[in-house]
Amino acid sequence: MNSPERSTRPYDLIVFGASGFTGRLVAQYLVQAYGASAKYAHEAPIWAMAGRSAAKLESVRDLIGAPNDLPLITVDAQDADALTAMARQAKVIVTTVGPYQLHGGPLLKACVAAGTDYVDLCGEPNWMADMIRCYDVAAQTSGARIVFSCGFDSIPFDLGVLHLQTQARRVFGAPLRQVQGRVKVMKGGFSGGTAASLLATLNAASGSAAVAASMRNPFALTPGFAGPAQPDDSDAVIDEAANSWAGPFVMAAINTKNVHRTNALRGHAYGRDFTYDERQLTGPGRAGELRARGLASTATWQNRLLGFGPTRKLIARFALPQPGEGPSLRERESGCYELWFSGQSDAGLSLRTVVKGDRDPGYGSTCKLIAESALCLIRELDHLATPGGVWTPAAAMGTVLIQRLNERAGLTFETV
Repeated sequence: MNSPERSTRPYDLIVFGASGFTGRLVAQYLVQAYGASAKYAHEAPIWAMAGRSAAKLESVRDLIGAPNDLPLITVDAQDADALTAMARQAKVIVTTVGPYQLHGGPLLKACVAAGTDYVDLCGEPNWMADMIRCYDVAAQTSGARIVFSCGFDSIPFDLGVLHLQTQARRVFGAPLRQVQGRVKVMKGGFSGGTAASLLATLNAASGSAAVAASMRNPFALTPGFAGPAQPDDSDAVIDEAANSWAGPFVMAAINTKNVHRTNALRGHAYGRDFTYDERQLTGPGRAGELRARGLASTATWQNRLLGFGPTRKLIARFALPQPGEGPSLRERESGCYELWFSGQSDAGLSLRTVVKGDRDPGYGSTCKLIAESALCLIRELDHLATPGGVWTPAAAMGTVLIQRLNERAGLTFETV
């Protein structure tokens, strides 16, 4: 159970980065879902917003309709003493301040030292691998539960595979050795924060052969374990099970690593010979083929061009949204996604889990995913169920989180 010191902290959670685009959406979701007149008002957490500008935090508080007495904490992402003081006040810190490889280290260090739980939206596997090496043991000692990737990358994928494998054990008596993740539908926008994280990762990979190799390694987040060769997901193929062409999916590089870390953290529950690949479905026929080959071609040329420093600078300045920008309310509310996770038993019998999410995946849905992950961690899982350490969402919270997201966050998990 939580220690007395944790149980007497003034805040259940603090949203760090609340004046940014995504952080504001997280704070707004907490007001809408747990405010005085909201559906879950009886479960309202005691929470605060944090960021580096008091004036911006006040503006956000007014904009989202939060109570005038909602606490505001002014703290800079590089101020170690202020971050430590903040971490000691909360049971869990929700951080949307990225790129994490540029701004995330000091906060994570403060949370580990304070024994404070931590959830983020990180899709930067090079930084995550470094943090696992630096802080996993220390987090186990302090009791801090560090959970990366609690947004669209990688909760629907990580939990989608877990749900499929849970059903496979029930139906077949054993997990599936091979699982295919497929993006059937994805309608949504792209923000400056996501763009900044992408460019920071590309900059790091271009300057370090070790980082580049880590990005290519599906087991980069499972130190001490390297599983079997994984399927090549960089080309265009016909997916017979989906009756569709399929091409590379832009987020596969992070999702696959989290899925393999979940398997390792759960004692290789999917098997030590488990393989996983992730693609985007583009439809049948000639039109589907052209779209799939277009994705493959785009991925190849992006890798070549973005590895060139001057090109990255031009793209950062002119082609991508700036930090603080994101899709409109209409775009977020009209967005949606549908993901398929499929595999076959040793006897050749097929099983599929379909995961559907309402709202724009990167923002309208993500703000709900990270908020509910934080609340799940501190409300439904004590330190006996999930002790300190660096976790993935599926390994830390598993089917408990699936049920919570089904009930509250607009996600559905259905087995076919």
